[in-house]
Amino acid sequence: MSRLNQELGLLQGIGLLSTSLLGTGIFVVPALAATAAGQASLWAWLILIALVLPVAFTFAQLGRHFPHAGGAPHLIGRAFGPRLERLSAWLFLAVLPVGLPAALNIASGFWQALFDLERGALLAIQLATLAAILLLGQRPAKASGLVQGLIAVAIVGTVALVWWVGELPLASQPLLPPLEGSWQSLPAALGVMFWCFVGIEAFTHLGEEFKRPQRDFPLALLLGVLLAGLVYWACSVAVLSFNAYGNVHTDAASLPRLLDLLLGEQARWLSALVGYLACFASMNVYIQGFARLIWSLADEGKLPASLARRNRHGVPGRALLLVVLGCALCASLVGLLNLSVDDLIRYANGNFVVIYLLSMAAGWLLLKGLWRWLAGFSALLCALVLIMLGSDAWYALGLLGVLGLLDYARTLRARRPLGETPSSP
Repeated sequence: MSRLNQELGLLQGIGLLSTSLLGTGIFVVPALAATAAGQASLWAWLILIALVLPVAFTFAQLGRHFPHAGGAPHLIGRAFGPRLERLSAWLFLAVLPVGLPAALNIASGFWQALFDLERGALLAIQLATLAAILLLGQRPAKASGLVQGLIAVAIVGTVALVWWVGELPLASQPLLPPLEGSWQSLPAALGVMFWCFVGIEAFTHLGEEFKRPQRDFPLALLLGVLLAGLVYWACSVAVLSFNAYGNVHTDAASLPRLLDLLLGEQARWLSALVGYLACFASMNVYIQGFARLIWSLADEGKLPASLARRNRHGVPGRALLLVVLGCALCASLVGLLNLSVDDLIRYANGNFVVIYLLSMAAGWLLLKGLWRWLAGFSALLCALVLIMLGSDAWYALGLLGVLGLLDYARTLRARRPLGETPSSP
């Protein structure tokens, strides 16, 4: 029996996941991938979609059989026990210091394209964005589903407008160019592009809130992944066709530049509005997922009971407030340290890949038949992506090791009888 209100339908689920996956990535990552791999990035998108689909199928089956607000950490705990559940939960929450500030920086950057804003003004926009997410998150889950469905339509419509006005595909831009001599650039592109498909694990936290989780959750997950993959590939074709890439600074504003080139000065407002809303949608799903993870842990007695309280709409309002305040603190620190978006994305990717890897390993133990073998294959794919990240993966692996040592020390203290002190010689 669900512990949360079951209000989400299939279309709302597709809107939530697709906007989560498109969100911050659609306006930045196609250009970053093109800078890293050039024409070969079109092949990289297809390879990444092929890599992600088995993972999505596995998450769909896990969510279908074990819908739970604890999401991926809960699934890992079912397979490997409470210690690894705690570690994966903290690893997931550790995305806050790097992933959410990256998304907030991208979102505020769209307003900087319209106005000449100082660092303080950009931080104010980021804090206002978090306040809006807090207000929306205090409403029932179907409110977020409706808002994000409309944002998904706006994103798809914008990319379709670029294709129509730009008369794509161009004869000079093959949809699948030859790969001779370009294979070596694919791993670097894939390492950045994986950011576009993180969001599946956050979506699993909403499994308990579907009206028909056994049917609609897996369908929403798979259709959302396919829709996002198609839009990313179409956007990448446009970026390459009009050379809207080249370095970190131009990549961050590639789609606004593209719209400005095709539609003129009036397109600046369109690109800023749609870009900001896309980022808002992605962050909303993640922050709601973080809140539900904290609420679930508190509801099971693993965190303070005060965080398990729900508001009058039946959503975890206190846990959401805690997450939003944490995001605000991290965004302020990132602004002071002046960290780049590219570095933040790469560090966050390591956390996500490790969580995906543990989730797929959990699927090997929890699922049966064909799905079990698909989970095993997905675990191998995730291990391969982790290797591709290279040195960027050490942030996640080192963090997991530190969390493991701290948890082990906590367990030793808990086992020591009350009043016992270490014996002296």
